Amino acid sequence: MTDAVRMSLEDVHAAAKAAMLGQGFADNHATAIANTVTAAERDECRHHGLFRLPFYVNGLRSGQASPDVEPVLTELAPGVLKVDAGYAFSPLALERGDAPLAERAKEHGIAALAVTNALNVAALWPEVERLADRGLVGFAFVSSSPYVAPAGGIKPLFGTNPMAFAWPRLDGPPVVFDQASSASARGEIQLRLRDGESLPDGWAIDSHGRPTNDPQEALLGAQMTFGGFKGSNIALMVELLAGPLLGDKISFEQAAHDKANTGAPCGGELVIALDPARFVAGGDRVAQLKHAELLFQSLLAQDGARLPSGRRYEARRRSEADGVMVPRSLVDSIESYIAGKVVIERAKYEGDHITASMASA
Repeated sequence: MTDAVRMSLEDVHAAAKAAMLGQGFADNHATAIANTVTAAERDECRHHGLFRLPFYVNGLRSGQASPDVEPVLTELAPGVLKVDAGYAFSPLALERGDAPLAERAKEHGIAALAVTNALNVAALWPEVERLADRGLVGFAFVSSSPYVAPAGGIKPLFGTNPMAFAWPRLDGPPVVFDQASSASARGEIQLRLRDGESLPDGWAIDSHGRPTNDPQEALLGAQMTFGGFKGSNIALMVELLAGPLLGDKISFEQAAHDKANTGAPCGGELVIALDPARFVAGGDRVAQLKHAELLFQSLLAQDGARLPSGRRYEARRRSEADGVMVPRSLVDSIESYIAGKVVIERAKYEGDHITASMASA
């Protein structure tokens, strides 16, 4: 990476938190956002790392995101919890719901957390990985702004609608995957636009419905689901689980609500936790997890095969030892955020590439 700065993970967290504080977020929200951003940078998930800070700032400065509301946790039924984020970004609400969800899952065997009224521009794997670290199986589903055409269509309707899954292991980190129902995450296209790179075939169509490898044309057109109708069906499922099931918005309703075009959709997220020990007679968790290892070992015995999240864990080890490389232009923006000298007076989109007019506060 040319013209980049090496930062330790401690520096990444401190910079992200200071930037959010400098732009007006309360300490608890700034800390939660910094936790989320740092985890993404640590695992080389760049499109959910420091790259996302302008989205948080834009959501705040547009007036669509609360900087300081405290999430409200309620119990809707035995094993069903709700966190109302109060139109703030999701990291703090997810942190507030994490331990209560795990407790209910261990009590009942299965529990669900409905996060509502939350602006979300983050990855899903952190919340399910936290559950797996507690010995639980985790699922998460969230919808987003309408960027993806249904199979057979050419107009955006679905969000990228990711889902995540985590399985605990006896020794070593859990098996985790986090994937969009689209052929790529939105942020991957945005990064390729920023870096002047083309897209692989099958990722997107332009505004006329023609296949395109141009990130700019893709952002003006529509993304494609993975696997044709199979991915489209999964996107539909996620819309229902993260929207109507929770009493929250579906993707095109989120877009209508985002009047300032912040790129930070506001809607729901469903997180489900299962306690493996409650699903077998006698509750022999060790036997269950050892049984799962037979599958993992058989998979890894095939040349070229790997477990989901293996690359992320390799990246994590590198980052913890050596830090991460951050583009100088992004570092400069973060320093301006920290100084409180950057406000977004208006934001426009060229596709999804934010350009903002900036002025001294």
